[in-house]
Order: sequence, then C-alpha cells, then structure tokens
Amino acid sequence: MAAALPGSPGTAVAGPAPAAAPGPPRFLDALVPEGTYRTGRRETVRDVAGRPVAELTLAPALYVGRTLDRLRRRPAVAAGWPAAERADRLRAAATAFTGARLGGLDPEAHHRLVARTTGVPVAVVRAAAETVAAALAHAVAAVERARPRGALPADWRHADTGAGGAVVWRRRGHLLSVNASGNHPAVHSLWPEALALGYRVAVRPSRRDPFTAHRLVLALRSAGFADEDAVLLPCGHQAADELIRGGDLAMVFGGDEVVARYAGGRSGTPVLPQGPGRVKVLVTGAWEPYLDVIAESVGGLGGVSCLNATGVLVERDATGFAEALAERLGALRPLPPEHEDAGLPCLPAAEAHRVEDFLRQRAAGTRAVLGGGVHDLADGSAALRPAVHLLAGPGAEQLGVELPFPCAWVAPWSPADGTAPLRGSLVAGVATDDDALVDAVLAEPSVRNVYGLDRPTWWLPPGVPHDGFLAEFLMRATALARG
Repeated sequence: MAAALPGSPGTAVAGPAPAAAPGPPRFLDALVPEGTYRTGRRETVRDVAGRPVAELTLAPALYVGRTLDRLRRRPAVAAGWPAAERADRLRAAATAFTGARLGGLDPEAHHRLVARTTGVPVAVVRAAAETVAAALAHAVAAVERARPRGALPADWRHADTGAGGAVVWRRRGHLLSVNASGNHPAVHSLWPEALALGYRVAVRPSRRDPFTAHRLVLALRSAGFADEDAVLLPCGHQAADELIRGGDLAMVFGGDEVVARYAGGRSGTPVLPQGPGRVKVLVTGAWEPYLDVIAESVGGLGGVSCLNATGVLVERDATGFAEALAERLGALRPLPPEHEDAGLPCLPAAEAHRVEDFLRQRAAGTRAVLGGGVHDLADGSAALRPAVHLLAGPGAEQLGVELPFPCAWVAPWSPADGTAPLRGSLVAGVATDDDALVDAVLAEPSVRNVYGLDRPTWWLPPGVPHDGFLAEFLMRATALARG
C-alpha cells in the first residue's frame, strides 16, 4: 500500500511495493495558548526510509518555561465545567479524532503518516486511534472509578457535606506536563484523563511521532477545550527538563535512562514514570490451550508496546512450547508499515541492524529457536523479524530484556521458583488452577496487574488501570469541615 501524500486521502494499492515519495514536508507548529507558534529552529521528521515528511517546530526552553508558568497560575477553563459537560466535550473530541480532517489530514492520511514515521504497522496505528478515542469518550467515567468511595467529587458544592464534615477529592495542582514516547500511538490514551479531572495538560511529543499528539490537541480544541487547556510543546532535551520543572505534576514515558533521569522528583516536580513494561506470562499446566493468546500477547500491536509479553515461564515442556511459539510468530510477514498486512515494526535499516546486534549480544548463552534478524525492504528501511530464545532457567537475566519488536524469552518454571521470576512486571499473565499462586502474584508489590490468559497482556479497555489509575497520582483526599 503506497503512502498517502501528507494532507491527502490514503489510497489502497495492492502488493508490498515501496511507498511513493512524499510531497514537500509539512510544517508542524507548536500549539500554544495563543493558537500556534512557529520558530526558526526546526527538526526534520523523516519516515523509516529517510525521506523528510515534516518540519517540526522546536520551542526554546525560555518560551516553554514562561508558557508553563503562565498556565500554572490559575485553574483550567474546563475545571469550571460540570463533569457532564467535560464528558460531552471529550466525547466530541473522540469523534473528531477518529473522523475529522484536522491539521490538513484526514484520518487515513494521518494513520499512514504515523505508520511511515514510526514503522508501526498501519493496522496497529488505526487500532491505536480507536483506543485513544475510546479513552477520551470514557475518561470522565474512568476517573470516577478511581475516586475513593468515601470522598466527594471536586465539585462538592452540589453534594451534602453533612454536619460532621466531609472528604473531598481534589486536584494536587493545575497543570500536568507530559513527556511522551513514540513507540506506540496509544501512549496518548492515558493523559486525557487529566482533562477529565479539570487539569491543564502540556505535552512534549516524541519527535518520532509528533503527529498523534498534534491531532489529539486539535481534536480537543475543536470540541471546545480552551487553547490554554491543552498545549503541544515540541522541544529539545534541555527544554524538556524545563517542561518537567514547569508542571505542578509530570508524567514521563521512556526507557530506563529517561525514567532514572526524572524519577524521584529530582526536578522538583512530582513525576509519574512510565517505563518499560517487562510483561511476563506464567503457565503452570498444559500450555497448548493458551498458545494463541500468548502468541498474540507477544506479537500483537506489532510487538512495540510496553504491554507486549517478553518473558514466558512454562512448567511443562518449555522446549516444545518455544518451538510452537516460534512457528506462530514466524508466520508474521515483513512488509512496509503502510501495507495492510504488515505485522512487524520497521526502522531505518541502520537502526534495525543496531537492534539486531543488541539482540545477539543479549542472547549470548541462550538457544535461538527463532533467531530474529532484519529483512531489508529495499527502500532504506527494514523490518524486524520475531525472535524466540530458550533460557536455561527462570533466573536468567534475559527474562527482563524488552526490545521494540516481537521478542520472547522462554524459561522452564517449577513451583519451587514461586513468583520471584514475575517481579517487575507491568502485567503478569497467569494460567493456573492454583488460587494460592494467584494470591501470591497479587501480593507481589512490583507486579502491577494480573490477568488470566483468556485475554492478551495488552488488553486495556477504558476504566482498567494501566500502572494504577492516573487519578491516584493527580488527586488527593482532603478533609472539609464547615459549620
């Protein structure tokens, strides 16, 4: 399927032919309280073949700091709306995000542009847009699930506080700063909950995918949110530090280095880190009934999400399981990301080979059941083939290695190993008849979510906590006594 020209509708073309050359790069401006902001300092956004597709404004640190200082001083316009009005406007934004022409792009042109720049298969990008829209449409209901049962909502004036006082659920600040990643467009399904709670949000998009956040902010503005309530501030690393410092609270996506840089409030701003998921699966009985859902957990979403499974622990016949999983994942075809049948992520060829080299280094001492590798797409880009490696035991360090493509590390497990191999998992998928084992996994503090294997590990409908509810970070319970 050929790539759509920026700003024009996508057109289906049969076969895995290389994408057509894009038109002139489009300008992608910052979206600020005054509307838009364009600077002379820009970065060229390129697709996976190295072709320029956009010129991205980079806001200087001084401008970022001054803008956030201004936004932090007073509540959001949306904070004054009743919850029902916020819900209506968020639903309208969801409709615009998936159906409207925004910033010169219709939805299909947007999907193909994101696929070409991130290398994420276009079908995955399209599904991610639906995920973002569902999060918008259900944001108010989702944050309500996080409110403590004994606490009144922030608009307490409409409730009876009682003679003995009350507990009110209130915002910890006015402004949330978001340092987003570009591994998967659905990272932007999380921060709209802050708008549902009456926060302003300032987003620094990934320079790999600035388009999803740009489209989302435009959708919010089209639905009636004030320009100063949702801003987009593309910027360099120095200005990113200013973005984090300038928020009342901040949410940071990225790898271990990024999380370590901002975790612990070193910037002076409370930070919620969103790092690698290191998702693992445990099967204590026969694995055959769960093979399909485990393969989907590893290979679904292109294998690029923090919710994809990377470690698989098997009690019975780990070797047989690894071979069966390798057969399933080996059926994924390496195709250009804009092709409808693409199931594997793509990168610029040189970057893909660096990922391949890293895999080889980390896999030393393991048995390669499916070796991964790079498939050259003959246009300067390459697809990353799936990999399955068999480990000697559940204590192997590779079990926690997360890579940006379908890559599984399979290890034998026995009851004597307990829950220790599952530590540090964003999701632990567990297939067992042993309720005591499920209790033990739930009791492990470093495991954030526990699923049965009747669903893939990346299952995350609106209202289900990702890494806890975002509202747990944004809100606090406060005593209110009057009279």
